[in-house]
Amino acid sequence: MQRDNGVCLMTPRHIFGPVLSRRLGLSLGVDLIPFKTCSYDCAYCECGTTTDKTITRQDFFPAEHVITELRDVLASHPHLDSITLAGSGEPTLSRSLGPVIAFVKREYPEYTLSVLTNGSLMTDENVREELAVADRVIPTLTSVFQETFERIHRPHPLLRIEAIIEGMVQFRKMYSGALWLEVFVIPGLNTTAEELTGLKGAIERINPDHVQLNTLDRPPAEGWVEAATDAELERVSAVLGGSGIEIVGRKLPVSHAMKVNTDAGDLVRATLCRRPSTVEDLVRTTGLSGGEVAKILGVLERAGTVTSKRGARGVFYAILPGKDDQ
Repeated sequence: MQRDNGVCLMTPRHIFGPVLSRRLGLSLGVDLIPFKTCSYDCAYCECGTTTDKTITRQDFFPAEHVITELRDVLASHPHLDSITLAGSGEPTLSRSLGPVIAFVKREYPEYTLSVLTNGSLMTDENVREELAVADRVIPTLTSVFQETFERIHRPHPLLRIEAIIEGMVQFRKMYSGALWLEVFVIPGLNTTAEELTGLKGAIERINPDHVQLNTLDRPPAEGWVEAATDAELERVSAVLGGSGIEIVGRKLPVSHAMKVNTDAGDLVRATLCRRPSTVEDLVRTTGLSGGEVAKILGVLERAGTVTSKRGARGVFYAILPGKDDQ
């Protein structure tokens, strides 16, 4: 395990997992940006506070470095439900986005390539063109109102939600792949009649193939954020239209055997670097047994490498920033 400015990194540097995602199944993650480089500073983010808030696309890492790591991992043609461009910030900020997507679709077309994005840079024609090669693009929308948008996402000051929605509309017009829209639900903020009416109208304009309702599942950046209840999610689903809307987490993915060249301890550490997890989460994500996970967590706790925090679903573990877990 490596660290970059106190942030833990799995070796290979840009690849993590596979992890068992609630939304995408068995997913191999590809991280194109430095830790917490983002256009938003979301109050609900499980990765903590954004340290570099920007809307400027940059060459953070040479695309060839990412491609080399992907080629090594995919050489054995592992079973995957998705290769997912995601991570601990906004992937469309990276100028490596287009070359990496093009490489995967050219060399490994049998895999579904997904991009998780906050959608903020869909205002950029170049970003839309690069994303258009992906099999599945999943942007996030929480509100059509600037005030609510700012309260939830604490975005870069130049960002305007109406322009972002229009960018999604324009992308839909040119995109032949699967466009899924994530709607993150925060009770009391974007669940009023006015908010939901606005969201319903925006969804109709964007015309996604699928809508996923999501809510808080792990400890957030800000303690005031609460998870929506099942009843509230059902109400939101009904108001937004019901048909074609999925409530995330209702059907947990089934674990597959993960044949990857990764030590079990490294797999647990790499998962905790990017998302706080309970023991049960780690069992589902890694395919390890509960006993194996508990043993690894015990070693990490004794080394002072992990921190724990109680959440709604139990105790969440995360790698402690600044600690060197050799």
